[in-house]
Amino acid sequence: MIWLKRLLPRSAFSQTVLLIGSLLLVNQLVSYLSVAVYFIQPTYQQINQLIARQVKLLFVDGIDVGREHLTIVDALNAKVRDDGMQIYNPKQAREAGIDRAVYYSLLSSQMSEHLGGKAEVRIAQGQEFEVWIRPPQAPSVWIKVPLTGFNEFGLSPLTLYLIVIGALSVAGGWWFARKQNKPLKRLQKAAIAVSRGDYPGPLPPSGSTEIIEVTNAFNQMSRSMQQLEQDRALLMAGISHDLRTPLTRIRLATEMMVEQDEYLKEGIVHDIEDMDAIINQFIAYIRQDQQSNREPGQINALLEDVANAESKRDAEIILDLQPCPDVPMQAVAIKRVIANLVENAFRYGNGWVKISSCAEAKRVGFCVEDNGPGIPLEHIPDLFQPFTQGDSARGSVGSGLGLAIIKRIVDRHQGQILLTNRPEGGLHAQVWLPLE
Repeated sequence: MIWLKRLLPRSAFSQTVLLIGSLLLVNQLVSYLSVAVYFIQPTYQQINQLIARQVKLLFVDGIDVGREHLTIVDALNAKVRDDGMQIYNPKQAREAGIDRAVYYSLLSSQMSEHLGGKAEVRIAQGQEFEVWIRPPQAPSVWIKVPLTGFNEFGLSPLTLYLIVIGALSVAGGWWFARKQNKPLKRLQKAAIAVSRGDYPGPLPPSGSTEIIEVTNAFNQMSRSMQQLEQDRALLMAGISHDLRTPLTRIRLATEMMVEQDEYLKEGIVHDIEDMDAIINQFIAYIRQDQQSNREPGQINALLEDVANAESKRDAEIILDLQPCPDVPMQAVAIKRVIANLVENAFRYGNGWVKISSCAEAKRVGFCVEDNGPGIPLEHIPDLFQPFTQGDSARGSVGSGLGLAIIKRIVDRHQGQILLTNRPEGGLHAQVWLPLE
């Protein structure tokens, strides 16, 4: 039962086409059987009855076998003259093609009733339609009755009619299903775009009444979400701008502090830098890296840039880069992902970071590993939520937006990010980006 469910179509388009096709198939079968039962079968029965009368006439006056006609076959052939009917003995019948003829039990039963004994009827379809009869009056002979103008192509108009009607009906059903499915497909693409943070223009209302109502509701929802996103971005930008003004004044004030307060100055400056970094994270989270379009780029080049920039640290950085094809991406955004992952590896690791890359058939990936304490498995799914941090083993520095920003960027590239603990200890962050 499970395998049957897997074979059945799941989309509305394919289900509609399957339904229409099934109904048409049933309709065609019923139509064909109806024509066969109420038209073709009676015609065959009438022909069978007429042939039986002709056969009866051959034996009405008896069979004159003598000097003029040495065998029963010759005597019967002399009676039929030029009306097309021919009589054969078994050997002659095989040479004339009796073996290619198909036995019909129903016609044989009817012929037996008409002739008053056990008869056999066979039909051969070739260049002409031939009926073979073995009469009970002479079981050793075969009588062939050719039906000119009634060959195997005589039924082709009916078959052609059913094929044309079936093809037109399937084509019409396919066109109808496609027309109904087109607005839903457009709605699906727009919904996926909105989920990535791209807000398309209003979708044109088309299709059935229900689909038009759903499209109008989606357009309204998209406008509301876009307006909400703009208001939130404006609010965060305003707050960030307003916060930087007093921070700048505080920093200026620290520059005027006397040498005796140097220990206080260092703490204040450090706090200002942390607050400024948090504000930058807020702005990056709101912007969602929508400033540039995707262009083919080399992921290994970005990994090398970040590794070179972090080489000044008092730590060990291992690069393991494999040949990778160019991948469409926003280079600045992906570089931010790499930098954030490397920063976390240094922050929570023990001075060892490994950066590697790899390529598969349809995607390119890179990973960043550290040798820190790792993260409990039950906490990993929650790390991508905004303002969520790991447990105390991973520290509590920052605003909790780093991985949320990474997740947003990767999602906008239709990619995937996976966090797992290394068996040797530490965290393994894997990012995959599609080549298309």
